[in-house]
Amino acid sequence: MMRLLAWGAFLLGVPIFLLPLLGMTEFSLSMRRGVYSLDAYRSVLADPAFRETFLYSVVLALFTIVFGVLLVVPTAYWVRLRMPGLRPVVEFLTLLPLVIPAIVLVFGYIRLYNTSSFLPLTGSTTGTNILLMFGYATLALPYMYRAVDTGLRTIDVATLTEAAQSLGAGWATILARVILPNILVAVLSGAFLTFAIVMGEFTMAALLNRPAFGPYLQIVGANRAYEPAALAVIAFAITWACMGLIQLVTRLTPHMRTRP
Repeated sequence: MMRLLAWGAFLLGVPIFLLPLLGMTEFSLSMRRGVYSLDAYRSVLADPAFRETFLYSVVLALFTIVFGVLLVVPTAYWVRLRMPGLRPVVEFLTLLPLVIPAIVLVFGYIRLYNTSSFLPLTGSTTGTNILLMFGYATLALPYMYRAVDTGLRTIDVATLTEAAQSLGAGWATILARVILPNILVAVLSGAFLTFAIVMGEFTMAALLNRPAFGPYLQIVGANRAYEPAALAVIAFAITWACMGLIQLVTRLTPHMRTRP
């Protein structure tokens, strides 16, 4: 009975999910009257602003992922190894970005790091980019931390650490050559989710006046008809490509580990 209910919910959810997507895709192909074409996609891809904002967001996403890994992996590892009693506190803190709106976070950043503050990050392009990266890392923190923490639960952290220390390894070596390779799938899962968040985020980039992909989507949507649908399809494809990569890495990693 439960299996039938599950299949019923699945069959009911598929059209609810697919029909709007199919309608949006069909509309994005209808720029040329009376025939389907890729004109809207060509128009978008030929726009210099698209290439500029897309590249900017990709680069910023990569920096955000590196920063997130350097922040979260040592923290989650140390909490699990030495301070397990603090896990509820750390988990609560990492959940705060889900309940605090992005607009509140960015206004707090602007207030703290404006040109009249002790650390005027908004006074330069580089400083503003760094501030935006911190904001993106904050938004992605709940997903990155939980992915890494789940990966750490699958391995015996204490035994691996003791074995590495008995061979003379330092903390940096343990993290880089023992812990990280064993939770690589979890880290990549958090990285792909971070990438998807950065590519679609609007509020922080718009209020910090940075040329990111999210604000570009809004500008195109306010001034054109068919191109916004094409951009929405592209953004949707990017998100699902990230999810597919998570599944692919998850499937391939066990086979790679078992190779001689």
